[in-house]
Amino acid sequence: MSERWSRRLGARARRWALGRHAPARSLTLTQKRIFIFPTKAGLWFLFAALVILLLGINYENNLVYAVSFVLLSLFVVSILHTYSNLAGLTITALSAKPCLVGENAEFELLLRAGRRRNYEALQLSWVDQTPVSCDLIDDSERRVRLYAQAVERGWWRPGALLIETLYPLGLLRAWTWLETDLQALAYPRPIEGGLLPQGLGSGERGSVASGRGSEDFAGLETYQQGMSPRHIAWKQLAAGQGLHAKQFVDHADEQLWLDWSFWPELDTEQRLSRLCYWALKLARQPVQYGLRLPGGEIPPGRGGRHRHQVLRALALHGRAAP
Repeated sequence: MSERWSRRLGARARRWALGRHAPARSLTLTQKRIFIFPTKAGLWFLFAALVILLLGINYENNLVYAVSFVLLSLFVVSILHTYSNLAGLTITALSAKPCLVGENAEFELLLRAGRRRNYEALQLSWVDQTPVSCDLIDDSERRVRLYAQAVERGWWRPGALLIETLYPLGLLRAWTWLETDLQALAYPRPIEGGLLPQGLGSGERGSVASGRGSEDFAGLETYQQGMSPRHIAWKQLAAGQGLHAKQFVDHADEQLWLDWSFWPELDTEQRLSRLCYWALKLARQPVQYGLRLPGGEIPPGRGGRHRHQVLRALALHGRAAP
């Protein structure tokens, strides 16, 4: 029960903090953005210092007074150091890499230190994600990579960014919530299954031989006058097997289409996932492939840029522009 109420209170505080400022690509932490509060250990520390102070008052013992004052002074000094460990820090959102639904997208941030300052034991994380720890000691800036799991296809935001620190003694926690304008592209989750009408199976090559060429070794043939001396099989000749020439062939790319109409029994998301699976499969084979979707098509092609173009079209199908 207490954990549930704690989560609700934390969510309300986060919404309130984020509602005070608009999302930004870069910002610097000031006193308007930094919150600070004792940790559980800090509350017990403060309670112990107050108990010692009461004992000193009760017994009129100067040594007990001194101990309590030292503890309280240490607590006050920790407030300043914990706050200073965030103040002046500049956070800049750099980039986001695409991923498949269910995988972790990578986001890159740049941390820039304030003038003549060091920052230690910083923790950064998206909401409900594993935090990443980093320091800025004798470094003016540092790149940090954070990860968040994509839950749906298309453009999506990882949520609020939490930056916090317990430095130096763990008695206090200083934190801030930031809303960046980073967004990642999530491709559909690939679902294996089905066959292409062209009959390209999992074990077949996606190319056909086109006769003599210069790419792939195809075997040996009897050497005939006029053949290039560079193709002579010298190793076989030295072994007494006669004069032979190496035969090469080129492979001509097939052109295959991934069509929306291939699997009419599937719903929209299942079709996109099936098409995504085949796009990834064909991208690893020496074939040219294109994509036909309702409202447009992508001509056959190959390479990383073509692969991203096809997957992007699948990810954004039926989605509004960001």
